[in-house]
Amino acid sequence: MIVRLLLACWVSITGFTALPATSHAEVAGSLVIAGNGPENLTIETLARAFEKANPRVYIDLLWEDHSKPVDMVKAGQAQIAVTGSEDAALAHTQIGWDGIGILVHLSNFTKEITTQQVADLFSGKFSTWADVGGPDTRILLIDRPRNQNIREAFETQLGIAGKISDTAKVIGSDEKAVKTVVGTLPPLSAATYISLSTGLSVVSTGVAVRLLPVDKVEPEAPTVKDGRYPLRRPVLLLSKKDANPLIDAFAQFALSAPGQAIIAETYVPMPSR
Repeated sequence: MIVRLLLACWVSITGFTALPATSHAEVAGSLVIAGNGPENLTIETLARAFEKANPRVYIDLLWEDHSKPVDMVKAGQAQIAVTGSEDAALAHTQIGWDGIGILVHLSNFTKEITTQQVADLFSGKFSTWADVGGPDTRILLIDRPRNQNIREAFETQLGIAGKISDTAKVIGSDEKAVKTVVGTLPPLSAATYISLSTGLSVVSTGVAVRLLPVDKVEPEAPTVKDGRYPLRRPVLLLSKKDANPLIDAFAQFALSAPGQAIIAETYVPMPSR
């Protein structure tokens, strides 16, 4: 306290302004972040903003549709996995929410669908859209790769793990899934599940697709945030449970006001604390 008072007097006399102390120690080192889902651009933006705030940090992203990020962390090939499901062997930090939208062609006049009907639809229990109040045309299902976090969250929430119809066409990226829904003939047929952020984006730009309300709730950011929309998944950072200041600093940055602003550009941010 005496040192601080003397410093304050010196600053007052000399006219110099003391630099503010940093709130935490500067971090340094490298991180590898692995993922396979639609979060790529968001995590890339977060990583570059974190690097800018911490010049002694370097972050490398390993992002492939068919990779296994959680296994990569366990094997030491990456320090952080971006996923939608927890793993008991790893620590996790939730940095946002993403809805899971049910996407159909714009000409499909099915008004809405229930959670149970979504489960039955993708389990192959329905053969035509007429079974759920839509057009009398066959259903073509578009599934996602087994290792992708959106599929794991989708199956788990609906209780249909391992039950998705074998006749479904498997497509990796959201963008390709959208193009397949648009290009399928007859256009009324196709349906897929998709990151809601991507779905809302393509709908807003006039692509010939629509998102079905689920349980009479519109798929929107506010309904995902408050839990009214039933199909949603957390955006999680998974890492080993060993203490790691650099991993902790990145997670804290993702939950800070600047980090959450980046996340809000695509996903639903965490509630304010």
